[in-house]
Amino acid sequence: MKRRIIVGISGASGVIYGVRLLQRLRELDVETHLIVSEGGERTLAVETAMDLPALRALCDVWHRNDNLAASIASGSFVTHGMVIAPCSIRTLAGVAACYAENLMLRAADVTLKERRRLVLMVREAPLHKGHLELMLRATDYGALILPPSPSFYHGERTIDDLIDQIVARALDALGLEHECAPRWGSAPRHPD
Repeated sequence: MKRRIIVGISGASGVIYGVRLLQRLRELDVETHLIVSEGGERTLAVETAMDLPALRALCDVWHRNDNLAASIASGSFVTHGMVIAPCSIRTLAGVAACYAENLMLRAADVTLKERRRLVLMVREAPLHKGHLELMLRATDYGALILPPSPSFYHGERTIDDLIDQIVARALDALGLEHECAPRWGSAPRHPD
């Protein structure tokens, strides 16, 4: 079976993580199923020069967030996992409460119940106790919390370097082999 990943883009700042993830998954020949929340659509317009049709062109299958009858709403539709990049606190709360009011939350719930990998790029700062408790609950259910917190030990100099590094961590969390960013012990990205 071809590798298949669900990508959710919520309304948190950092929509570029979802965009870059879709680009890298295409390079890795992974079938992608995309869901974008209404907030994600607004953030896409604010944070990038990309419009919704251009974003849709990056995925294999586009799903409306209100379509709870979509293939990815069922556990019988096999995927290798799901990433929500970025993941808003509102979306995290839905995942932690098993509140599948839309397709993004339903797909995340299915991913957890089927014991598949769910990676949540929670994008908020600072965090209060309620946010931390939601992350703990989602982790207890099987999700992996991957805040987009870059390191700087590979000679990263550009925003693109930092974005690639975070996306590489998400690909690692999904168990996908790639060469999207340097690894510890490898040569620096930009040798001086």
